[in-house]
Amino acid sequence: MRSTTPFRRAAGIVASAGLLAGGLLTLSGPAQAADPEFTIGGPAETALHPSPATGSPRKTSLDITVTNPSEDEENGDFAQEYTVRFDFGKLAGVADVSFGKEAGPDCERTGTTAVCHDYGIRPGLNTLAELRVSAAEGSEDGDSGTIEVTAEAEGATFRPFTAHVSIGGPDLSMKRLPLRTELKPGDSQPVPVTFTNNGTRAARGVLLTLRNTRGLEFTERYQNCEYSEEDLGMGPGAWSTALCTFPGSFEPGATYTLEVPPVLRATERALYDSFLYRINEDGTDARAALRSGARFSPGKGAELTLREAPAVRSADLDPTDNQQDADFRTTNTADFAAYGDKAAGKPGDTVDVTLGFRNKGPAWIGYIRSGEDVATVDFTVPHGSYVVSQPDACRGVTASGAYRENQEKAPRYFCSTPMSVLEDADFALPFRLKLVSADPGSKGAVVVRNTHLQAPALPFDPEPANNTASVELNGEDAHAATGGSDGGGSTATGGSGDTGGSGTTGATTGSGSSSSGTTGASGSGTTGSGSGGGALASTGTVALSASGAALVALAAGGVLVTVSRRRAAR
Repeated sequence: MRSTTPFRRAAGIVASAGLLAGGLLTLSGPAQAADPEFTIGGPAETALHPSPATGSPRKTSLDITVTNPSEDEENGDFAQEYTVRFDFGKLAGVADVSFGKEAGPDCERTGTTAVCHDYGIRPGLNTLAELRVSAAEGSEDGDSGTIEVTAEAEGATFRPFTAHVSIGGPDLSMKRLPLRTELKPGDSQPVPVTFTNNGTRAARGVLLTLRNTRGLEFTERYQNCEYSEEDLGMGPGAWSTALCTFPGSFEPGATYTLEVPPVLRATERALYDSFLYRINEDGTDARAALRSGARFSPGKGAELTLREAPAVRSADLDPTDNQQDADFRTTNTADFAAYGDKAAGKPGDTVDVTLGFRNKGPAWIGYIRSGEDVATVDFTVPHGSYVVSQPDACRGVTASGAYRENQEKAPRYFCSTPMSVLEDADFALPFRLKLVSADPGSKGAVVVRNTHLQAPALPFDPEPANNTASVELNGEDAHAATGGSDGGGSTATGGSGDTGGSGTTGATTGSGSSSSGTTGASGSGTTGSGSGGGALASTGTVALSASGAALVALAAGGVLVTVSRRRAAR
């Protein structure tokens, strides 16, 4: 028989929260070899609902993947044919397997084996096939088996994969909490996390995840929890994560709740915030996936404890309901204040200027759900000069703000922020300008605005008057300037620009920041001092390269999906 399988070539991204909701992936790192080595993977454990007495069994999706370790997105494709073999023999009497119905090349299936052919493997994670698995008729709770997956190609090797499948297991389901989501700074509320084991077997210990964005905080850190403020790929300082362990047996049919609920508080920097709470059966693999490589430290407070709820009496059967989350809107503002710079030189010189804005708070801004940029810095180049080097976050446009294919000597630049801007951030943008003329007092505008050019107002900013500044060339005080409202008085590097080169601005840890970041803006040479510090301001610098396609949108089941940052004209 032949069945169509979804051999999808699109490269995937595995994020920590995606692992939480979809199961834990077994992906061993490839060893160094002359030929490329690819790793086949998928969920290490898949639990199935037992076959019902009447009606059809419930099917579960099991995605088989392959990882191309090349980091070259443009030229790292494996452009050859390869063959994948599936052996379902060890699932006989335990589970039935079929291929998903999405479009893809045909696979030849004979009895308990299938052979599939495809061409090309892109860098990163690729989905080989979607398997639909259900409990076989006559199978019993506790039965188990495996699916063996191998592949081969000329000039390459593949690490095989074994998927373990079992019947029955715990099914931890998180209850959605009636949290107040319209807040004021200082508001607090208890978080009485409650979950039920709807499965067929007990969970051997549970692991509770509490994750909150920067404007929220828990009032106590518990001794049986470990904590991290690392960003986990979702923006600098955006998230805090607590992993809390509870030993014991959590029985099927029983509901459990926190004996003394922790208290969640809206801080003075709160504005748009989210809170995620998740339950997993405890184990080494679960902890590793939830930590996602971040550093955690133990709490030192009281012990957080669970009790069985009196009213209601090892892979999860349904991981999609293990997690809940909530969004909060706090009455607050964030003041984005633009700054420019001053420089002087003669025709033919190159000069360095730093422009941008500072968030004077009190709130941080994080568009964690959508992954959208928070704001745009709009820079009009001063007359008599043109840009020879700009940050990677900036693109040249026409004078009216329209798309421009040729980026050389653009009259105007739009610079995008990441999806989060901390409450004390300095978004510093180093530019290098070539002077064509020495017109005295030539000025270019700096505007921090909304990402949509037609609607420039920042909805959270209470002081729109300070959203503009200027970059001035050869002003009266440019040669002697030591500071000012617009900038710090950068001067020419001299000559025809031979001293130019590509450099990277640094960043220091903000005094109120829980993490430090390095700007991803690629500039040239030494940046100007900006307004009180420029790219090295002591209040902390926003990372300009905002983790590419941000893993940000939190689905109800806990999956973080990939959101491509929109690049329409802004």
